[in-house]
Amino acid sequence: MRGGEKCLEVFCRRFPDAQLFTLLHAPGSTFPVIERMQITTSFLQRLPAATHHYRYLLPLMPAAVERLAIPSGIDLVLSFSHAVAKSIKPPPGVPHVCYCFTPMRYAWQRRADYFVGQERFRQTPLAVVRNLLLDRLRQWDHQTSGRVTHFIAISQTVARRIAESYGRTSRVIYPPVDTHFYTPSQTARDDYYVCLSALVPYKRIDLAIDACNRLGRRLLVIGDGPERRRLAELAGPTVSLAGWLTGEAIRLHLRRARAMLFPAHEDFGIAPLEAQACGLPVIAFGEGGATETVLPGGPQQPGTGLFFDRQEWPSLAEAIEQLETHPDWFSASLARRQAERFTIERFEREMMAYLEEVQAENLGVRS
Repeated sequence: MRGGEKCLEVFCRRFPDAQLFTLLHAPGSTFPVIERMQITTSFLQRLPAATHHYRYLLPLMPAAVERLAIPSGIDLVLSFSHAVAKSIKPPPGVPHVCYCFTPMRYAWQRRADYFVGQERFRQTPLAVVRNLLLDRLRQWDHQTSGRVTHFIAISQTVARRIAESYGRTSRVIYPPVDTHFYTPSQTARDDYYVCLSALVPYKRIDLAIDACNRLGRRLLVIGDGPERRRLAELAGPTVSLAGWLTGEAIRLHLRRARAMLFPAHEDFGIAPLEAQACGLPVIAFGEGGATETVLPGGPQQPGTGLFFDRQEWPSLAEAIEQLETHPDWFSASLARRQAERFTIERFEREMMAYLEEVQAENLGVRS
């Protein structure tokens, strides 16, 4: 139940009778409003343990999405895509709007982010085969981008990637933040830092662990994923890995922690806005989506957090010490106001207006 599911949930609630197509579905794994949909899965669903080891099925995903049969007689296809969903084949004449989280990071601009710590494998036969596979995947991804009639990007960062990868323009509509659930409280702040993230290589949680190890600062890592074992081995005595927690538990930590550490070069990043909605400062890497959501503070005026400029632990550690030295550079009320620019209501309103615009355009072409 990450950012993609939070976007999908809005439209499952809005269109409960729509058909939902997906490569895989683990029943009971996501929001109830999604679970209630009429869900059609691909042939990958029939493979043993597919929902647990889906990352290894990447070579089969192009064929799987192309074999999903969208019925005729529909008005519009809306895909939510960070990998192959945008390559679904819509019926002839039906507009296909892709809400694009990013072109496939591991096939395009951010490939190296997925293989952090694997330098020793760079020249091995396995690495050569992997890169050939990703090159072919990138070629297929580019060729099938024409199946999308309209792109929506989740950030200006992703809009630039869509232009570089597909040669296409896109409308930017930012994802939703549940500012009704994530709210400030009068709870006193404690002396620890928090990371909220899937534990995959490009999130660079290792930088947060290294920085807190070196500084002797307490760090709570909330999330799970294939990097958990490696990160647990890196963690010193002041670092705890909590796995996934309930929404209520996450909110409690966002209300109590000293700051959120966000070391990823992210496409957008809902977690920093959930933190700001709770009045929590965010220390983020100063590239990618965080630059569109975090307002850096300084001696001239307060902000909602700080940026560090190199994806290296000393740069992050320096920013941590800077925030501790200058707490007046941060404004909790400004952080809350910043989060309120990204509400669920704003997301639904902007998305519906755009979809209606596309529908009107398509009816005009048909007439």
